[in-house]
Amino acid sequence: MRRVGIIGGGAAGIVAAIAAARNDRQAEVFILEQNERIGRKILATGNGRCNLTNRQAVSSCVESCYRGEDIGFAKSVLAQFGYEDTLRFFSSLGLVARMRGDYAYPRSEQASAVLEVLELELKRLGVKIYCRVKVESVVKEQTRFCIRVTERFQDGKQGALIPEARGHGQRNEKMMKHTFRADRVILACGGMAAPVFGSDGNGFRLAKSLGHSVASVVPSLVQLRAKNHPFGKASGVRTEAAVTALVDGEAVFSDRGEVQITAYGISGIPVFQISRFLAMGLLEKKRSEVLLDFLPEYSKKEVFGLLVKLAGNRKNLTAEEWLAGIFNRKLIPRILEQAKVRMQTQVSDLDERKIREVAKKCKGIVLSVQDTNGFENAQVSAGGVRTREISPQTMESLCVDGLYLVGELLDVDGICGGFNLQWAWATGYLAGKAAVL
Repeated sequence: MRRVGIIGGGAAGIVAAIAAARNDRQAEVFILEQNERIGRKILATGNGRCNLTNRQAVSSCVESCYRGEDIGFAKSVLAQFGYEDTLRFFSSLGLVARMRGDYAYPRSEQASAVLEVLELELKRLGVKIYCRVKVESVVKEQTRFCIRVTERFQDGKQGALIPEARGHGQRNEKMMKHTFRADRVILACGGMAAPVFGSDGNGFRLAKSLGHSVASVVPSLVQLRAKNHPFGKASGVRTEAAVTALVDGEAVFSDRGEVQITAYGISGIPVFQISRFLAMGLLEKKRSEVLLDFLPEYSKKEVFGLLVKLAGNRKNLTAEEWLAGIFNRKLIPRILEQAKVRMQTQVSDLDERKIREVAKKCKGIVLSVQDTNGFENAQVSAGGVRTREISPQTMESLCVDGLYLVGELLDVDGICGGFNLQWAWATGYLAGKAAVL
């Protein structure tokens, strides 16, 4: 009987377990999870609604939706298990999905429903789940793997020996050590984002110990902190804007949507989309900046024409009042400040040069990025195990036979909108299926 050990009970690990157990009902499949329960991060996705996948999460759209050293790897994976495969998989679990544009959600719009149907399937298939256990090491011994773990006791309770663990448990203070054996191991430990859910980077340590190399890991889909923040006094303002990541002065990626001004910097989905490039820039000690365009629907020429027209009709107003019909009241002083125009200046006193300067700042103010808001606030991490060391057909390691690596552990990260969960489902399914062949 083949034993498949899955390290990590997140989205990728759960689907890997289901795929393995479905494809070989004789296999003994178990999950080792360091949290109190599996799937905790699933419950937090999509603001508790769980954006399951996205219609664009297919191989033909990979370049615009995923990042990593080798995007061809992601394309190969999603060609085998894309958006429609995910919907069919969850339909087989009894979950009804609904679309909001390209975004797929459970019909109930409850992430808890997603986790519940996954847990019910694990139970039906007889997958064993061990929580509160941290994997300390994974060693390949001839044809099998030895997995050493530390079990954490619950407060006020005695640690229970795990039935399948071999060897004796050595009692430590609120700890107990155990050893598992497996014919196949799937590393599904996640990355480093949101450590409150258990993503502490342990998977990278285990992967390295098994001979894999890891590309630099940084926070992604995260807020940005500004140096000498020029918009700090406009904290709380939400405004339509375009944001462009500048690394050593070169534009590397842009997005547009609702940007939130915070006391420390900027937030919002467009900011999340560009954050991984700036995080990498900061890591490499390169100049990292954001170009903010507060009127992305207008060209520079059109903005100047609009301001001239408004100035012609509002000569008796102040500069602050001149812009009142365009921007949030808290944002106007900050834009004028950047253009070196006093708020109380009469519009009639603004010459063409000053109007052009205001128009220029409406279309482009550069923020110097000091830092991201860290892994604690990131939705995912960018970087990870180099995909050139993994088979895109099976997710099997090219360094160690019988070892599979999936999900956020790999050097592939997606933009907001269900793309990272799709990556977890896809890689988990391919690995689980291949592990029992």
